[in-house]
Amino acid sequence: MGIFKNEFIDIIEWTDSSNDTMVWRFPRFQNEIKNNAKLTVRESQVAVFVNEGQFADVFMPGMYTLATQNLPILSTLKGWKYGFNSPFKAEVYFVNTKQFTNLKYGTKNPIMIRDAEFGPVRIRAFGNYAMRITDAKTFIKEIAGTDEHVTTEEITENLKNIVMTRFTDAVASAKIPVLDMASNYDEFSETIHKKIAPEFLEYGITLTKLLVENISLPPEVEAMLDKRSSMGIVGNLGAYSQFQAANAMESAAQNPNGGGLMGAGMGMGMGMGMGNQMAGMYNQNQFNPNTGMQGQQNTPPPPPPVSQYFIAVNGAQQGPYDDNAFRGMIQSGAVKKDTVIWKAGMAGWLAAGTVPELAQFFNSMPPPMPPPPPMP
Repeated sequence: MGIFKNEFIDIIEWTDSSNDTMVWRFPRFQNEIKNNAKLTVRESQVAVFVNEGQFADVFMPGMYTLATQNLPILSTLKGWKYGFNSPFKAEVYFVNTKQFTNLKYGTKNPIMIRDAEFGPVRIRAFGNYAMRITDAKTFIKEIAGTDEHVTTEEITENLKNIVMTRFTDAVASAKIPVLDMASNYDEFSETIHKKIAPEFLEYGITLTKLLVENISLPPEVEAMLDKRSSMGIVGNLGAYSQFQAANAMESAAQNPNGGGLMGAGMGMGMGMGMGNQMAGMYNQNQFNPNTGMQGQQNTPPPPPPVSQYFIAVNGAQQGPYDDNAFRGMIQSGAVKKDTVIWKAGMAGWLAAGTVPELAQFFNSMPPPMPPPPPMP
């Protein structure tokens, strides 16, 4: 940053050697700017003149000779009606309008969300964004103030808070499963960008890019997911246990301290025992089509469902009665062959004696009791 010092300032310029300076105030000290001083504004710079706390003229990139014709606002503030010939005092702020890139953001604390698969989980996220100053006056007014040197470090903390607040809202409202978030980074980035851009403009800043780099689960949850993935890769535990047993046998046979054949025999025994144990565990975890659950394959099937019968008595429906109760009603005579009945699976109401599975109960009923003998 170069300064030409003299009784009067006749060269005003700024050469920036840093990568993070956003605003730099020309160090005028007690010197005065003389008439026809040279002002150099380089590319990606804007020069703003401030007179006694009020914004005056703004100069875009170029070289200027400071005179009344290119200082119209300052001339009005100073009351120069016919031009000026004497030195004047004014603050000159150089604003860096280049794009500031690779600015980081991330979660200070985990974000708690409700996931459809895992339930309540905590996630962390981080990424980067880029920005540039597009309204120099607004930036000086809202951020720089009277600060003579403003860097990105002084404002990024506030900007990161804005980014993470909007990011949390976007993740919570999206209701995307945690395992599917990696495939939606672009959508998250676009949504957050749209939400944040107007807030950055309030500071005179344009958000040029925002990227979500990573969304992660806590280490302990990731470890469990790794185990779950490993089980899926292993697949057939029986075949895997046989492979492990073969490796154990080979290692034991090559062990000089264990004795070749003895080592091989012990390795085989250990391998077979481990294989049987793991095969048993594998069988226990297999899906049983009879029960619809995981368990041992030799589990007996469930008992057949119990039939439920309904009867019609004087136009009214009675029941349901299970198999045992209904057979008892047949034996007691409460249900006869011509009693109209129905159960699930029948197309309509039928006489009980016409139902094949009930006919045998009517045929096995004893005949009516003989009348008692006459009294002597």
